[in-house]
Amino acid sequence: MSADVELGRPRSAGPPEHAEPRWRSAARPRAGTPRGRAAGRARARLVAGAGLLVLLAVASVLVPWLGGLDQRLVDYTAVRLPPSPAHPFGTDAQGRDLLLRSFAGLQVSLLVAAACAVVSTVLGALFGAASGVLGGWPDRLLMRVVDTVNAVPHLLLGIVIVALYRGSVLAVIASIALTHWTSVARIVRSEVLSLRERPFIDAAISGGASRGRVLRRHLLPAIVPQAALSTVLLLPHAVWHETALSFLGLGLPPHLASIGNILGEGRAAVLLGSWWIVTFPAVLLVASALAVAGIAAWWRDRALPRRRSELGL
Repeated sequence: MSADVELGRPRSAGPPEHAEPRWRSAARPRAGTPRGRAAGRARARLVAGAGLLVLLAVASVLVPWLGGLDQRLVDYTAVRLPPSPAHPFGTDAQGRDLLLRSFAGLQVSLLVAAACAVVSTVLGALFGAASGVLGGWPDRLLMRVVDTVNAVPHLLLGIVIVALYRGSVLAVIASIALTHWTSVARIVRSEVLSLRERPFIDAAISGGASRGRVLRRHLLPAIVPQAALSTVLLLPHAVWHETALSFLGLGLPPHLASIGNILGEGRAAVLLGSWWIVTFPAVLLVASALAVAGIAAWWRDRALPRRRSELGL
């Protein structure tokens, strides 16, 4: 019989000294196990996505600057030249170097998409937080507004907004931001409704905290990760949406390089055998979307504990 039992003390129920704490083993999955392999794949997606995105962002700034790109300069003696050492991406129908123009277009598309994602997230987060905090008839009214916006096709509404102010960068940003905030509003509202049922919210309200204080001190810090994740997820979607508007000739001004403008100008050239005018800008577009998707996948798995447990991360 052990000394604990002889002295009348209960036997310790804690883990042995050499055992790893349960919380630490859950947070750091061992290599070779299914959870460890899944965590390794998630980290690999993060590293690959972040590295590719940084590379594309740096190249989109440095390549046009080092090459001395002039958006309005044309050279009709070098029209539709195939890829060569002098022009690695070839030239377009106006004799402009596609390497410089493609990276300049990627820079513009990423900046416009980032602005659209931030505006959409801020608008949706404010709308969803107000709806979840107020509750009652204000919640129902705000959700009917969300349903009304969702009922209109996003591209059609975006075309209407851009057509009113054709060639305006602000119009392009507004057309995308004002049609993509509703999903963020629904996510934030559901998160606020879930948090309202937590004991610490009841304790704060019982202690005399106002709705504004509860929102600032307890709800906003909890929904910031969701809002940030929504921004990342909206970024590639905004890139594709801006590209679609520019491809249709309703987006950015024609002289301003963007992926959509380049693809729109290269439609007819493809039929003439100039495949490179569309191929290289499209590769940059897909690469940027995949890079952001890799980061968003890792962030989503880390930010949502229930989903992380379901995936075994």
